[in-house]
Formats: sequence, C-alpha cells, structure tokens
Amino acid sequence: MENKETHSGIYLLPNLFTTASLFAAFYSIVASMKGHYEVAAIVIFIGMIWDGLDGRIARLTNTQSDFGAQYDSMSDMVTFGVAPSLLLYSWSLRHLGKIGWLIAFMFTAAVALRLARFNTVKVDKRYFQGLSCPAAAALVSAYVWLCQHHKAFSPFIINVSAILMVVSAILMVSSIRYYSFKEIDFKGKVPFIYLLLVVILFVAIAANPSLVLFIGFVIYALSGPVWLGLLKHRFRKRP
Repeated sequence: MENKETHSGIYLLPNLFTTASLFAAFYSIVASMKGHYEVAAIVIFIGMIWDGLDGRIARLTNTQSDFGAQYDSMSDMVTFGVAPSLLLYSWSLRHLGKIGWLIAFMFTAAVALRLARFNTVKVDKRYFQGLSCPAAAALVSAYVWLCQHHKAFSPFIINVSAILMVVSAILMVSSIRYYSFKEIDFKGKVPFIYLLLVVILFVAIAANPSLVLFIGFVIYALSGPVWLGLLKHRFRKRP
C-alpha cells in the first residue's frame, strides 16, 4: 500500500540533500569504472557530507517523514555499500579473482544487514551497535585515496585491501559498541579550547586529507574493540 505522504507531496529540502548523496555515489561508481580511483574516493566523502546533512536539515526545519527515512536508507545502501565495494574491487581486489569479488560482496551485504538492523532495532542513541556504515565506507575510501595519492600499489597493498574490507564488514555486523557523537550539543556553549581543536583539525585535513582521514577512521574503527577489551579486563580483575 502506498504511503499517503506520497500523494500529498514530499518535503523538498532534506530529500535534495539525500539525492545529492545518491548522485555522489553514482558518480563515484562511474569514476571507479573509468579508473579515476582518487576522484571516486573523494566523491564518496562528499556524498557522506550530504548524507550527514539531510537528517539534520529535516530536524531543524521540522520536515522529518517516513518517506525521507526510507529514501535516506536506500541512498545509504548505494553511498556506503555499493560505491566503496566497487571502488576497492576495481582498484585492487579484482587482482584476487573470485576471492576479490566475494570479499567486495561481503562488504556490500554487511552494509545491507547493518542498515536493516539500524532501522529495526532500538538501541541507546549514544552508541552504535557495530561500526557504522559511513565510518566503514570512509575507512575503505580513505585507504584507496591515500595509496593512490602516494602511488602505492603492490601485492602487499592488495592483500591489505582484502583484510581491511573483511575486517570492516565483520565490525559492521558485530555487537561491539561505538560512540555515536549524537550527544554533542552544537547549540550549547563549549570551552574556547574546543574551537581551537576544531581549527587545528581542519588545518590538518587541508594539509594532508587522505592521511589524516585514514588515521582518524582507523582510530575510530579500533576504538570499539579496544574499549570492549578494557571492559572485559576490568571485569576479570573484579574479585
């Protein structure tokens, strides 16, 4: 049965941002097919920015809707599931033959499962259950961007690509908790040092975006397992 909302119209502004994210993902796929891998990786990050804005714009303008939520989820599947998988496959995993495309499919399937769980399972909003799809896509894309920028490509790099994609897929469907940063209040007052740190971060990204982004998302991807290990260690030490 069709949603009544589609008959009465849809909210334009937030869905424009979602469409921009979807367009970026499609452009990335085309760039990957043409061998423009650095461009393809950068465009995925642009799509990530648009995707991050659509929900915030909807909340700020009070234009949330079921249609927008479904459209956003379908767009996420392309932006964070299909585009990064095809990027890494076209760039390196294709050299592994059947194993390569199976690994790429594993990542895409993990994104689909992660999105389905996110849409149906209610959890503490302060944390993600499993590595988020945007973070996994950013990790893979930043890796390609970094290697392309430094013209690093070898059998070792190909094997690291495979390991990185498999680990990212496993982390996405795991139950490991990751901090979501949704508690950050952008409207409230913060110490001046926070603004200084943001400025330093922007300068670092501008100076060497591929390296800084890759290191940042590696740290975030490791934060979940490290925190889980620390919690288990503390629990074992209790009498």
